[in-house]
Amino acid sequence: MSNRKPIRKAVFPVAGLGTRFLPATKAIPKELLPIVDRPLIQYAVDEAREAGIEQMIFVTGRGKTAIVEHFDMAYELETTMSARGKDMDVLEPTRFTPGEIITVRQQVPMGLGHAIWCARAIVGDEPFAILLPDEMMIGKPGCMAQMVEAYNQVGGNLISVLEVPREEVSSYGVIDPGATSGALTEVRGLVEKPPVEQAPSNKIISGRYILQPEVMRTLEGQEKGAGGEIQLTDAMARMIGTQPFHAVTFAGDRYDCGSKVGFVEATLALALAREDMGAEVRAMAERLLHA
Repeated sequence: MSNRKPIRKAVFPVAGLGTRFLPATKAIPKELLPIVDRPLIQYAVDEAREAGIEQMIFVTGRGKTAIVEHFDMAYELETTMSARGKDMDVLEPTRFTPGEIITVRQQVPMGLGHAIWCARAIVGDEPFAILLPDEMMIGKPGCMAQMVEAYNQVGGNLISVLEVPREEVSSYGVIDPGATSGALTEVRGLVEKPPVEQAPSNKIISGRYILQPEVMRTLEGQEKGAGGEIQLTDAMARMIGTQPFHAVTFAGDRYDCGSKVGFVEATLALALAREDMGAEVRAMAERLLHA
């Protein structure tokens, strides 16, 4: 029997200002912008739930209360829908019982590492997941479910990676790979945005993590890194060699919804894949392409 602690908690860093999507994000959190008919944050939360995660920890900032309200009961809406005999199943994924959603504030924008550190009191002494909502990961099973399965095999720390053309590696964090077994690769080091000719691999970090609680102690006294921010990558790099560290190559599709082009790509891809609208969207796209 394994004595590994299960992955029960997930941290979602959602304090960003969404400046690349202005003016849409002036009053609406970027994480609530819809991909077809579900907000971006809903896809990440659904992925975490599929993986068996029970508690969602949102690291928020000012002006982000609507994210929590999305997962709260909408009394007027639900009462009206019920009275009119409307189907309520569409709201089921947004329902949580008290205690399953917790928020903490990142009062000053000091980077991803700092955002994760803000959740230290809630994470406690348990291993935990991190999901970056901007990185939409679509697969069956989902990315986090694939990672939890790998964690149950090897324990320690895990990151999700994707293989990209080598000429693109300078835009990402890249792993220095060791031994590989199936989708699992030993991680010997992490390099942030290396020049193409110096990149140790073409496997990039892709926004999903399972980390041991010791990372919080590492972040505690960490100096600022690239961009004058506290970088999570730096903290993880310091832990390599002291605990098992593996990468899981994700079997699925990734969409960078932090960019406008990636957001549009995700919207088109998911719309085309839907039975209720795929054929119409395909016909629409073909008509526009040939206009």
